[in-house]
Amino acid sequence: MSELRFVHLGFGSEAVEYHAAWQEQRRVHTARFSDEIPDTCLLLEHQAVYTAGRRTADSERPLDGTPVVDVDRGGKITWHGPGQLVGYPILKLPRPVDVIAHVRRLEEAVIRVCADFGVETSRVEGRSGVWVLGEAQRGADGAARLGGLSLDFDPRLHDEEFDPRLHGPEYAPSNAGQRGEDRKLCSIGIRVAKGVTMHGFALNCDPDITSFDRIVPCGIRDAGTTSLSAELGRRVPVSEVLPVLEKHLGEVLETAVPLPRAV
Repeated sequence: MSELRFVHLGFGSEAVEYHAAWQEQRRVHTARFSDEIPDTCLLLEHQAVYTAGRRTADSERPLDGTPVVDVDRGGKITWHGPGQLVGYPILKLPRPVDVIAHVRRLEEAVIRVCADFGVETSRVEGRSGVWVLGEAQRGADGAARLGGLSLDFDPRLHDEEFDPRLHGPEYAPSNAGQRGEDRKLCSIGIRVAKGVTMHGFALNCDPDITSFDRIVPCGIRDAGTTSLSAELGRRVPVSEVLPVLEKHLGEVLETAVPLPRAV
């Protein structure tokens, strides 16, 4: 692929309102489709907002009626806000488009970023994004105990519709690390229109991850969320992560040769 152009839309006190960034995405998408500009990645922080992809269920939205912006990307509901590095790579892919391969490239770039900070991350089969894997807690009988909770009865064992928001802070997504569960460090949700990608990734650097406790993040009820700061035990601001992300995203997207999906 050709060299990737990075555009900074706003960080910190200049964090970007979601609709404004969405409008800029559409503008850049049109220009890329027309070959007026090269492949471009918009980088920014958002003002706090919940956004819901096309597959979001009503039961996954905030219980208190907090406003949610419905968007045209894949995936389900998530949160964006200060302390989170958001990237919207707007790239032209060959037809027929291989969406999964594009997601894997974004995951690879973020995995490399996390490794540079000393955080070991991985993919989880069947779940997009970049994850810190939990440690299975086992009792004397050798049976796995979900999340390592020292409870005689874990409601998640028998309730497929378990809602962590109704069962107290011990089940909150933001406490998944204390429970030894898998926790998502970076969310990915994309859309491809006319062979050009939109939306992208959100890497938790130093956000208030309790914001995820008001929703069922990405529709996943048996795992949680984390950040680089939470994993490292020190503040890791977006400004520290930004140049490392640009380096690895550029390496991955500029050296990878996107191929058409096999038909």
